[in-house]
Amino acid sequence: MAIFVSAEEAVGHISSGDRVFIHGVAAAPRVLIDAMVGRSAELRDVELVHLHTEGRAPYSLPEHEGSFHVNAFFVGGNVREAVNEGRGDYIPVFLSEIPALFRRNVLPLDVALINVSPPDSHGFCSLGVSVDIARAAADTSRIVIAQINPHVPRTIGDALVHINDIHFAVEVDEPLPEVPPPAPTKVDEAIGRSIAELIDDGATLQMGIGAIPNAVLASLTNHKDLGIHTEMFSDGLIDLVESGVVNGRKKAKHPGKIVSGFVMGTKRLYDFVDDNPQVLMLDIGYVNDTSVIRRNPKVTAINSAIEVDLTGQVCADSIGRRQYSGVGGQMDFIRGASLSEGGKPIIALPSSTSRGESKIVPFLKEGAGVVTTRAHVHYIVTEYGVADLYGKNLRQRARELIRIAHPDHREELERQARERFHRF
Repeated sequence: MAIFVSAEEAVGHISSGDRVFIHGVAAAPRVLIDAMVGRSAELRDVELVHLHTEGRAPYSLPEHEGSFHVNAFFVGGNVREAVNEGRGDYIPVFLSEIPALFRRNVLPLDVALINVSPPDSHGFCSLGVSVDIARAAADTSRIVIAQINPHVPRTIGDALVHINDIHFAVEVDEPLPEVPPPAPTKVDEAIGRSIAELIDDGATLQMGIGAIPNAVLASLTNHKDLGIHTEMFSDGLIDLVESGVVNGRKKAKHPGKIVSGFVMGTKRLYDFVDDNPQVLMLDIGYVNDTSVIRRNPKVTAINSAIEVDLTGQVCADSIGRRQYSGVGGQMDFIRGASLSEGGKPIIALPSSTSRGESKIVPFLKEGAGVVTTRAHVHYIVTEYGVADLYGKNLRQRARELIRIAHPDHREELERQARERFHRF
């Protein structure tokens, strides 16, 4: 049975040299994080592992170097400076494989800091908005410390944690951070319309958060019998569920259910998933397993990129040598979609940056990471159209990609292509 204590007493069980998991995304346990950072002067070499976390990450600040060291699976804006300045590190790994790092003791956990709903009449709390890798962390950590928080929605699937499996519990009243949907630009809307035309009735969708995914969802109001099997979703999906466009009838795995690993959005979204039997929040090792993904029909995976070279290599986690985000689940779903009957793996990006630089490039920047290889890529979409690279040689790919590049950059890209391929 959990021992109910103050946050300061709970984090008193963290020792120097421990590896500590921090619950991710909108479930980041702020009260526990602040209490832990309050012990900075007493602690040395505490390794912190997590996905992206919403809100501040005070442990990553220069004044806490030596006490805490970020070892991130995904580099969000709150730890980006620490990682790129050498006070933290990044682990490149497929999202689907992170639970195995805990379960196989590749990265054994000493302490897990989680944010859960109050226990029900049977003693079960819920991991709420973030089951993803938190399920494996809660199962394998030597000590589990939980915020018991009435603002955490009670989700089902792999989300349930019994109060007896929590070592120290801290009662808090902390609203979850909200991330309102960004307003799509004309570029986003053009990309969204092009992708919507690629999506068949009866397809199973995977998409993330942001303006382009929201623009895609807004263009699907006339589609039928769509299903959802995705690592995450946000507010943009709710209207399609309520209108019946998304019903999951054609899914082979979990028909009628929305399958996800985590959610992030507004209170409307958190209320939507609360005690909703239509939504299954599952371990990301299962959600992102290619062998599971491929069993659904017409899996359409929509992912973003930072830049794409003329051969189809996709950089999605870095800007040259600067680490920007992470591998995440892009390759899990790009591969799963390509193996699905009628599936379509899609990479979507604006043709140019806010500074007018082309995102379709002759070569990736020095130090850039390849997240999706040119052997895995199928569709690339910008506001200028769709390039289908599957089955095409390098010269043909370059022509396709130049066609959807910004007009201001096509002449230079053609010059670079002629220089590389000689006959173009």
